[in-house]
Amino acid sequence: MSEGAPAIDRLDPRRRLVWLAVAPLPLAVAAPWLAPAGPVAVALAALVLLAVALEALLLWRAALPQLRRSLPPALSIGEWAEERVELRSTGGPLQLALAPDRPGGVEREDGALRLSLSEGANVALPLRLRPTRRGPLLLTALDLAVDGRLGLLRRVLRLPCAAETKVYPNFHAVARYALLSAERRSGQLGVHQQRRRGEGLEFFQLREYRPGDSLRQVDWKAVARRGQLISREYREEQNQQLIFLLDCGRRMHSKDGDLSHFDQVLNAVLLLTWSALRQGDAVGLQTFSGPDRYLPPRRGGSAQNDVMNSIWDLQTTDAPSDYTEAAVRLSARQRRRALVVLLTNLRDDDAADIPAALARLRKTHLVLVASLREPALDAAIDAPVEGLDGALRVAAAHHTNEERRRAHELLAAQGVRTLDVGPAQLPAALISAYTDIKRAGLL
Repeated sequence: MSEGAPAIDRLDPRRRLVWLAVAPLPLAVAAPWLAPAGPVAVALAALVLLAVALEALLLWRAALPQLRRSLPPALSIGEWAEERVELRSTGGPLQLALAPDRPGGVEREDGALRLSLSEGANVALPLRLRPTRRGPLLLTALDLAVDGRLGLLRRVLRLPCAAETKVYPNFHAVARYALLSAERRSGQLGVHQQRRRGEGLEFFQLREYRPGDSLRQVDWKAVARRGQLISREYREEQNQQLIFLLDCGRRMHSKDGDLSHFDQVLNAVLLLTWSALRQGDAVGLQTFSGPDRYLPPRRGGSAQNDVMNSIWDLQTTDAPSDYTEAAVRLSARQRRRALVVLLTNLRDDDAADIPAALARLRKTHLVLVASLREPALDAAIDAPVEGLDGALRVAAAHHTNEERRRAHELLAAQGVRTLDVGPAQLPAALISAYTDIKRAGLL
């Protein structure tokens, strides 16, 4: 609701006023040679001044509309949403132009909107916005321009009109994924699954034999009782635990396009959380090298919201990635065996502490390291070499890429499962790895 005094309140001249102000000048110039021209010019100038004074008085006394704005209770980063602005007339008819504020982290597709507000009218305007930054979002003011009836002046105001909401990771992607059919879902994400029987699967139910079932699936006792072929049906084991270990350090600052790598990580976390909860597993998380947040593994309908509310306002810091501290804290908090998914950006200088940190975790847990690959690095490697500066950039990119390769080889040699993927490929890679681990019975 609009309240308080306007932050800006001024009168701006319109183009018509400029033309009227210039109109007496030819007569004034001709006055020495044409005697009546001087008084006519003075009279015209006086009329213009009188019209301007009248226009200004009417604009200052005009009853401004009451403003109210509302936002959805939650927005999804990177997704377009709708803000609603309502105007209620408190006086005579007005010609208006309305422009919403554009704070940092918000994109708009609408410019100033022009409208006619008749006496006693209520008008609702839908405005589109797209948040590009997670966390609290506060909109504070609306710019209003009121046109004078004579078209000489415009009153420009910035009226306080506040609304606030929260910007979450991209939960819309989870909703879209949930709507896909089971047959299409894997292909949509690029996930490749292989059906397996045996280890990692628990008995689900008995059903009639179908062509293609293996003889190992046939339940011969049920066959003897019913006199027909009966197969056992299996499913992945449930009631297992998944814990995300989120690196909030300076290595996650990287950004490609509108979203940072850290935002891409959080979007992937929400998607894998939904997939794991749907399969009956519990999901938790712990952060490190930043705010210390810990969510014990939870399952059920509210667990998705618990994860979302734990990460929605997380931001990266300038702290180095301390894997040892993260492993010590998680080992003390999580006693039961779980799949620990470490989301970070590995470098060769991690060779000093990450092996010991992961060894501590692997005493109890199964560890999957997902390291974000920077698309800018691949682009620099493939860029044509032009001059000394170009050669140095390409050489530096190759050196960084070699550091990453050595870091991953070091972990692979210790039997640690790793992913080295770009932000766009992270959701599919995580779900594929999670599905493979479940089907192989590694937990």
